[in-house]
Amino acid sequence: MTSSNVPTPASPSAPGSDDVTLPEEQGVGAWLVRLLKGVAIGVGFILPGLSGGVLAVIFKIYDPLIRFLANPFRNFVTQVRYFFPVGIGGLVGVVLFSIVVSAAFGRYEAAFVCLFIGFVIGTFPSLWRQAGKRGRHAQHLVILAVSAAVIFAIMLAGGGLNLQVPPSIPVWLGSGALIGLGVIVPGMSPSNFLIYFGLYDKMAAGIKDFDPAVFIPLFLGLGLCVVLFAKAADWAFQRHYAGMYHFILGMVVGSSLAIFPTVVFTSEAVEKAELGWGAFLAFCAVMLVAGVAASWGFSKIEDRYADQREAIDAGR
Repeated sequence: MTSSNVPTPASPSAPGSDDVTLPEEQGVGAWLVRLLKGVAIGVGFILPGLSGGVLAVIFKIYDPLIRFLANPFRNFVTQVRYFFPVGIGGLVGVVLFSIVVSAAFGRYEAAFVCLFIGFVIGTFPSLWRQAGKRGRHAQHLVILAVSAAVIFAIMLAGGGLNLQVPPSIPVWLGSGALIGLGVIVPGMSPSNFLIYFGLYDKMAAGIKDFDPAVFIPLFLGLGLCVVLFAKAADWAFQRHYAGMYHFILGMVVGSSLAIFPTVVFTSEAVEKAELGWGAFLAFCAVMLVAGVAASWGFSKIEDRYADQREAIDAGR
């Protein structure tokens, strides 16, 4: 439903057409909103404990992006124009956060993770409504519970690993594919696995220094993985919408809960912060609340532009 103070987008062209007229889509405000979403998703790609896929779901980009990648030549011009600022923002988020990681993130890792977990908590009601959009039955709740338990157990088990994999072009290709899986399977945190393999800091340094031996195979592996699996994800959503969304919701819940014992509440995190436990917990709590508040405000902005996305999809 379009609010009375928001202009209604022009009617989309017939399905299968190459363009859709969306006056508001080119507005500076809408463009900047999608840019900021892209930045956050890019940060999610390399932020320990999170995945770009989780943030894409939270910002309501995951579903349309998967459909676009599965059928890239439908409304190609309109889709590219819509996702262009998202792509720019994603690259900016990856590069800028790699610089932050190399500079100061090590000390405040737990606090940054709490900030992003706050984003998840603040948007959980919206994700719950989205999951039940086409109905919710007992089996969907079982799917949610099982997926949450499985990803929670995997992340807890992975927290005990301490492997060291020598970096190489094939390794960076595989690392990029792993990050791509974090897009296709929201809730999976590729950065955690890269930390376990001893590759995370090397990846951040390579991106920061624009080392082609790192970022070229990394982004190539990411792109190939997303494109190859997008079709399968789109098929699953078309036929099992409620099941897929409750699976994703379970992954988001399980991975978010697992972050606290594996990333936040550890003696190593406290030592890095150079704070006592009291100050450390207070700092993390403030960042968590800030994330919840920010995601709530961001969701209000998102509602202003929700009709644009629906108009684009209607033109397909």
